[in-house]
Amino acid sequence: MLEIHETAAWRASHPGGAIGLLELSGINNAQVSYALEARKREIEADLRRHYNGYSRENFLALPVLAAYKQYYKQFKKTYHVQLQVESIVLKGKRLPTVSPLVDANFMAEVTTFVLAAGHDVARLGPLVLWMFRAWTTRSPNGRRSKQIGAGDMIMRDRGGVSCSIIYGQDNRSPIATGTNHVVYVSYAPAGVPLAAVERHLRTVHENVRLFAPGAAVEQRRVLLASGDAYAVR
Repeated sequence: MLEIHETAAWRASHPGGAIGLLELSGINNAQVSYALEARKREIEADLRRHYNGYSRENFLALPVLAAYKQYYKQFKKTYHVQLQVESIVLKGKRLPTVSPLVDANFMAEVTTFVLAAGHDVARLGPLVLWMFRAWTTRSPNGRRSKQIGAGDMIMRDRGGVSCSIIYGQDNRSPIATGTNHVVYVSYAPAGVPLAAVERHLRTVHENVRLFAPGAAVEQRRVLLASGDAYAVR
């Protein structure tokens, strides 16, 4: 089981925040899953039916999206999962096909609206939850400078940052065709209901079972910034 540790900096800078973890092994990610593709069409239809007539303002009033909007607003960014849901509902776009393990997570994101990253465990060391200290950029004339990313929630290992909420995943540990041991990390800033995080973990797991029913569960739990943790049944 992959080791994951919280730091005092993460707990202090993200009160009310949480991380969801789903680690699975024994998976063939190089196959084509017709069951997964069929489930994508069901998700698209369900989203269009359920959110028919919604505007952007309607979406942003939903509790999970409202919480992410507040988080992203600090960094002058727009939550990309919100935009992806809008593209399916309002523009008729379809869910992409990358690989079964990648698709399983993306399908869960647009279903639950919870942000998550998927990593090949073989490419990671023990993980640490942290708070981004930021870096400084200067204008070409050197007269102005600004800090980028200060306070963002990140995960890192010995090789550096593996994922940030605002800037996404690294290029060292993404899921590949040969990945057979994966960890999904759900990032929940303050305001995202824990029930949504739990639902995301269960939904990813359900999606994976469509093409890998025998996958072993190494861990499925939630870590809280309060210092508590619990298993998700």
